[in-house]
Amino acid sequence: MDRTRDPEGSWRGDGNQYLNPEQHAQTSYEIESVKQREESITKHMTETARDNTWGGRLEGLAFRCKSAERLKEKVAEKIQAEPDRTPAEVILQISDAIRYTLCFESSNYAKGYWDFNQRLESSGYRMIYCKNHWREDPEYKGTNTRWISPEGQRFELQFHTPESYNAKQHVTHGAYERSRNPLTGRSERREIEIFQREVCTFIPVPSEIDGITDHKEEGN
Repeated sequence: MDRTRDPEGSWRGDGNQYLNPEQHAQTSYEIESVKQREESITKHMTETARDNTWGGRLEGLAFRCKSAERLKEKVAEKIQAEPDRTPAEVILQISDAIRYTLCFESSNYAKGYWDFNQRLESSGYRMIYCKNHWREDPEYKGTNTRWISPEGQRFELQFHTPESYNAKQHVTHGAYERSRNPLTGRSERREIEIFQREVCTFIPVPSEIDGITDHKEEGN
């Protein structure tokens, strides 16, 4: 990619997303601020996982932070679509800049979900979104939630069983990434859909799963 005409201090992504020098500097500053808040959240999440009474454990903790390059891509794409947005505003609205995965055995899944949520809420965290994909999603199994920390930082928390986590992380991840690629054709997308549906048929559904209801705060 030819960047000879780009001003010094600017940034350009692999997909040709662009931030001018001022936007790039602001975005880099906001990313560092997210990293600082992440340390506090991770400490609390680790302590909460350790203290929970239903055997929940954090998985994939090494991947809890979205890369700086991916965050810059998201900021650039949003600003291109909405030029009046500032990097600080965009970063604040990214729900998965920080993300966690909590696994419970199938028999403890629903109880563990409610227990963990209660522990977070008692510490000042607020759930703004919940989607139970166990009930009506044939291509993905798990419960995805989004939260706001007491400091105002958004993050994602997924609830999985060992089987659903393994499927997401090790079996269907490559297919999912292909499905997100705009160059993937209709025929391949259909093949990916069939593959993901087949994988999900082998994942045991936890008990009491219907009690986990969808939730979305207005404006989030």
